[in-house]
Amino acid sequence: MIVHPSERLTYRRISAADSDFLFAIDQDEEVMRFLTGGRKTTRQEVDEVFIPRIESFSNEEKGWGLWQASLADNTGEALGWILVRPMGFFTGNVQEHNLELGWRFSRKSWGKGYATEAAKAVIAGLRAAGYTTFSAIALADNHASINIMKKLGMHYVRTERYTDAIFDDDVEVYSTAKQ
Repeated sequence: MIVHPSERLTYRRISAADSDFLFAIDQDEEVMRFLTGGRKTTRQEVDEVFIPRIESFSNEEKGWGLWQASLADNTGEALGWILVRPMGFFTGNVQEHNLELGWRFSRKSWGKGYATEAAKAVIAGLRAAGYTTFSAIALADNHASINIMKKLGMHYVRTERYTDAIFDDDVEVYSTAKQ
């Protein structure tokens, strides 16, 4: 699958070699606020938990994995990433034709539309690969992420308990699927 550059950003799939980038973005309490209550991810967690989780759902041909979004200017600065995996991948209810999208961007890039631009570019690549249904989850208080979901054409579906090996909380589910 290919994700073409957008107006301000370029994209590439993240691998284990990007562990420094993944660690760095998780060192801001505000970035982690709705994920861990603001607790920073340790280097050991990145290497022993996060990287193996990414590798477990990554599939280059299908476009699953993390897509790094970087500025398309002369700096090429990496701003964040877009997650793509089957909805319910870690909950035991895998939906291969309903792709879960997620995002994590550095705080200095917030409020500039980068996450929405990046998610739209990734969705365009996924649509070209034949996918039609996209979903996302967020804590009810995460208004910024919910706003992005709405900009992506998703609508509120339900509130549910999301539980996997590292997360357990009530989340709001948004989707492009017709209900």
